[in-house]
Amino acid sequence: MTAAATDTIPLFPLSQGVFPDGMLQLQIFEVRYLDLIKRCHREQKPFGVAWLKQGSEVQVPGEQPLMHVHGCLAHIREFEQLQPALLRILCQGGLRFELHDVKPGPYGVWQGSVSYLPQDPVIDIPSQWQLHADRLGKWIRTAQQQGFQDRLPLFAPYHLDECGWVANRFAEVLPMEPEQKLQLMTEPDPLKRMAAVVGFLSEAEG
Repeated sequence: MTAAATDTIPLFPLSQGVFPDGMLQLQIFEVRYLDLIKRCHREQKPFGVAWLKQGSEVQVPGEQPLMHVHGCLAHIREFEQLQPALLRILCQGGLRFELHDVKPGPYGVWQGSVSYLPQDPVIDIPSQWQLHADRLGKWIRTAQQQGFQDRLPLFAPYHLDECGWVANRFAEVLPMEPEQKLQLMTEPDPLKRMAAVVGFLSEAEG
């Protein structure tokens, strides 16, 4: 799948979505999503995570949620059936997309017409921001040394030398409003995204 490709994909609206290479854990209990997730897992296909602008994550009869125009694919990495009507999945973020149109689909799952955004170019961390990548690296090494690496909310490999990857990992955990996180996710320039993250860190740390 090329970055310029267009597609129609099933959508899973969430109040806060996922970043490329990010980790998303979900428990699935709604009938419409049970069918969707089982099908995606069986066919090894991703689904689209759309960021909610207005509306509920849980289906409300007669209500169409309003979604932001950008989202991110989610690839299922782990699938567990806890009960007949309860699934647990672990997903990894994929390509970002721009949402052009939303229509109802089978079982009440919204279908989105999307075009895919390019992957981040590989840009090295500028020297003045290296300390932030080092902080992230120290956290990962500490977890590895203590045997807790499986509990990290991160997928290996760890691209600690790449501006976009590091910026995304900070953006996922920083206490920002969902709209701020979405704005960071859709920023096409990894340097500008990292600069915004560093600015937020500086304000938060006084």
